[in-house]
Amino acid sequence: MKKDEAITALIEYRLEQANTAIRDAKCLVEGNGSLQSIVNRSYYAMFYAALALLLKSGISTSKHSGVLASFDKEFVHKGIFPKDLSKDFHSAFELRQEFDYRITKMSTAEETEEIRWKAVHFVHAIQEYLLGEHSSKEELRRD
Repeated sequence: MKKDEAITALIEYRLEQANTAIRDAKCLVEGNGSLQSIVNRSYYAMFYAALALLLKSGISTSKHSGVLASFDKEFVHKGIFPKDLSKDFHSAFELRQEFDYRITKMSTAEETEEIRWKAVHFVHAIQEYLLGEHSSKEELRRD
């Protein structure tokens, strides 16, 4: 497998992970899953989509802070994506951190559902951007 093919395969995989996490979050909401799990799946949907975007740009990082910083530097500060997407990504990250590590603040169902919808919007925006760059839109589409 050539390097370009390997990168495309990894981008496809990351987008698939993002979409799976979105579906999982929806199932958790519908099945009265824990708020922590809904936030986790919503954040990871955003994280995987951002990884796909960074890979397409030749940027490789696996640390959460590196993904957030690179997304902001390469795509938000340059005006490719609006600041609201960055704020949503950071908010989801912080809420996941609260649930997983600090437990100093409990989220409400409304706040959790808002994060889930922001994750849906975030993933959709990145997919649209990535798919718009390809001559064959089916190349990266994973519904």
